[in-house]
Amino acid sequence: MPCFVLEEALLIKNLELMRRVKSETGVHIILALKGFAMWKAFGIIRQYLDGATASSLDEARLCFEEMNVNSNPSKSVDTVREQKIIKAHTYSVVYFEEEFSRIMKYSSHITFNSLNQFHKFYPRIKKFNAKEKKVSAGLRINPEYSVVETELYNPGKAGSRLGIDINLLGDKLPEGVEGLHVHCLCESSAADTEGLINTVEEKLGKYFSQIKWLNLGGGHLMTREGYDVEKLIAVLKNLKQRYPHLDIILEPGSAVAWNTGYLKAHVMDIVDNHGIKTIVTDVSFTAHMPDTLEMPYRPKVKLISEKGSQKSELGRDPISDGINPNAYRIGGTSCLSGDYMTEYVFDTEVHIGDTIIFEDMMHYTMVKTSTFNGVKHPDIGMIKIDGSFELF
Repeated sequence: MPCFVLEEALLIKNLELMRRVKSETGVHIILALKGFAMWKAFGIIRQYLDGATASSLDEARLCFEEMNVNSNPSKSVDTVREQKIIKAHTYSVVYFEEEFSRIMKYSSHITFNSLNQFHKFYPRIKKFNAKEKKVSAGLRINPEYSVVETELYNPGKAGSRLGIDINLLGDKLPEGVEGLHVHCLCESSAADTEGLINTVEEKLGKYFSQIKWLNLGGGHLMTREGYDVEKLIAVLKNLKQRYPHLDIILEPGSAVAWNTGYLKAHVMDIVDNHGIKTIVTDVSFTAHMPDTLEMPYRPKVKLISEKGSQKSELGRDPISDGINPNAYRIGGTSCLSGDYMTEYVFDTEVHIGDTIIFEDMMHYTMVKTSTFNGVKHPDIGMIKIDGSFELF
């Protein structure tokens, strides 16, 4: 069976960097479940981060029920019950009447995408807060800071359905609004975060005295090699110093699970058609790795021989138009004609039974898998720090 494999040591390495950013800046960092929702790893994540952000009822419930799981089985049940309950920071483009009572139960923060949605549901929050623990209401604003080149992932453009047009706000926020939420980045740099903060401060700064928290959204890819972590720390620290009363929140998705695991697949067949050789695997790009087709994102791949005697090697892109006998497309198992990646070149011939490793497949991959065409989901497992493997 194919399998998504998380490497615990690499996940902890990312989380330790995030804990450093938190410690040196005073901001809160929460996990964006839309990017990584392997709940078996939540016991690790909750030791480093401050909770999770949800985009639906099911994600809010996942945070509420699984982010609070005790990772130390030696602790008593009574001790576990005494632990702080983690609730989701929930944002959804729209909320549904029949779900909103449960959304409030599972959430500490609820952000609204429009003034219509806020005015519709805030009376229910106000009534809920009079009886239960407090839910903090916020508005998502579109500051029109647009640095993401891929249209599919660019929420900051003018005319976006995501976030309220600043021009629709007056000088005073609606009664009951305690926070503002902006999200304009996608796998972006520290310089982009600085630009976002400058834009938000310029356009929304007049509201800062009226709110308690500011959520800077996701896309802060601080765990990527070459990312300027020192710059990120400096700009966040400066923001916090200018507005000490604000709870500053970041909710990265990709950064948490960046380069922490892979998808293991197998060569099931090799098809030769007019000289184009295609490896047919037991996974699907459209069903299991849709970002490779949507983004588009070309994954790094590694070939391992069936007998394990051949040293593993990375597939590389063709460098000429000449015919290379070891150039192969890699195809998925679905019947969608476009379910493949264009040629990779290997140093040796590929055989049925070999293994293909698709690198960096933890973030925004498992959360998007489907059973399109009836294909099965891959297994999920983790290589633990001691080197043992656990199949979930």
